[in-house]
Amino acid sequence: MATKGNIEVNKGIPQLADAFVVIVKTEWNAHIIDKLEKGARKVLKANGVRTKTLVVPGAFETPFAVKMYQAQSKQKADAFIVLATVIRGDTPHFDYVCKGVTDGVMQLNLTLDVPTIFGVLTVENEQQAFERVGGIHGHKGEEAAITAIKMIALSRSIK
Repeated sequence: MATKGNIEVNKGIPQLADAFVVIVKTEWNAHIIDKLEKGARKVLKANGVRTKTLVVPGAFETPFAVKMYQAQSKQKADAFIVLATVIRGDTPHFDYVCKGVTDGVMQLNLTLDVPTIFGVLTVENEQQAFERVGGIHGHKGEEAAITAIKMIALSRSIK
């Protein structure tokens, strides 16, 4: 998802009946995250997918929210989308958070029976983030929604 190379990413979006996606987004970098969420919701709504949003403090907390929602909620999700932006700073914190959230999302994909989509921007600066929410590198929120739809369709085709 590093380039805008998927110009035709909207081609072949499956039609889903009664799909439900939970978006887990962070409070940190809300000015970027809100744009990611807006793009994801636009695509999901256009394809008849119902959504719910959960807000957590930071990227590191997103896997916990996904796990708890699926374990405790009466309305099970068909997929989750994790939206976060981690911007490099002057300390190794960036590396730890990126590795932790990446490993957490991977673990969810290996343990839950529904997909968790990695909509996490790991960037050097805010400019790179803005380039990925409608700028020269496309819209990663929209791409995450398309991925969720395609993964729900795949999951349903296997079941």
